[in-house]
Amino acid sequence: MFSLADTHCHLDFDAFDGDRDEVISRARDAGVVRMLNPGIDLSSSSKALRLAEMYEEVFVACGVHPNDALSWDGETEQTLRQMVNHPKVVAIGEIGLDYYRDRAPRDLQKQILVKQLALAAEAVLPVVIHNRQAAEDILDLLSAWHADLVASGSRLAAQPGVLHSFSGDQEVATRAIAMNFMIGITGPITYRNADDLRNIVSSIPLSALLIETDAPFLTPQPRRGERNEPVYVAWVAEKIAELHYLPVKEAMEQTTANSYKLFHW
Repeated sequence: MFSLADTHCHLDFDAFDGDRDEVISRARDAGVVRMLNPGIDLSSSSKALRLAEMYEEVFVACGVHPNDALSWDGETEQTLRQMVNHPKVVAIGEIGLDYYRDRAPRDLQKQILVKQLALAAEAVLPVVIHNRQAAEDILDLLSAWHADLVASGSRLAAQPGVLHSFSGDQEVATRAIAMNFMIGITGPITYRNADDLRNIVSSIPLSALLIETDAPFLTPQPRRGERNEPVYVAWVAEKIAELHYLPVKEAMEQTTANSYKLFHW
């Protein structure tokens, strides 16, 4: 059996309340040896930590999602600072910018992103970046942050994080990889209308790719329309292998190795 890593799944969400243990067991039995559960706010991050304490394979990124930016208050940063000391926290996330839903003012989203990038630098933890229709601002902020990491000699500069569920163009991918970011690929790579994404992914070195489900969302084509879960990450690996003309085993092994390199889990 090959080892797999689902580097982005929301196991704490209500969609799994009825069968969470079975979902994790199915993933484990299929060779998914690591699952990263990013928080979207303090409550979600806390729930993810409780799950990580219950399941060996589950690890956590803690953070405040841009769509939840209005939840940020005077105590949020201090609480996150305490959370990062937990041994199963391996990243700061899910953080970033979302100009599609626009659930919080864009200036506030940027302020909170900058604060969480600073926390990541302080804690020497990689970041899990959410980007929806905000690529230019995201890349500007990440470029400034990465330059500071390089200038300070931080080891984080070599492995700063991942652009989650990548949906940008070739230029975005190229600029991100130039800063040593990895590119996270989810179920849409399998969709029939995703030729542009497949063309980009075929040009990205396998060493820069992570596989994700974003469960319970973005279910791969074979089960599209149903709830997603970590076991389905194998379909993402299979599509990447096809695009790179590689054996599936090699795509699975390399993306799992990439996850260990980034998250040290």
